[in-house]
Amino acid sequence: MKKVILTVLSLFLAMTFFNTEVNAQASKIIGTWKTIDDETGEAKSYVRIVKSKKTGKYFGQITKLLKKSQDTKCDKCKGKYKDKKIVGMTIIINMKEDGNKIKGGKILDPNNGKWYHCTMEIDEKNPNKLNVRGSLDSWGLAGRTQSWYKLK
Repeated sequence: MKKVILTVLSLFLAMTFFNTEVNAQASKIIGTWKTIDDETGEAKSYVRIVKSKKTGKYFGQITKLLKKSQDTKCDKCKGKYKDKKIVGMTIIINMKEDGNKIKGGKILDPNNGKWYHCTMEIDEKNPNKLNVRGSLDSWGLAGRTQSWYKLK
């Protein structure tokens, strides 16, 4: 009986520690990030990532453009985003925690007006670096990865 109680207690403690570690990893993406263009290597914008208290999902909004006017509009976007100011635009939607990754949502590229499947993960070697992958497929095979850096 003691062995069963010890095993159950050990499993409970291990699961509690694991869940805390996963949540700690995911919560590290909350904040403002400087986006870096993967083709030019230049800083493009600031994106603020938040977690919805209601749904538990993550969303990202452009707060500042670094290479363009703050009044630049998304002329290539469709639907409700068509001709809207890029600053203030929500470009990351419905992301959710999955282990040490945040995925399952979409990311908008205002340069071409297209939505992509998205995966985000804190870099293992640098906790102030976020690897953001946009891809055509939900598996992330056909896509590009950008490195974003947390603002202090």
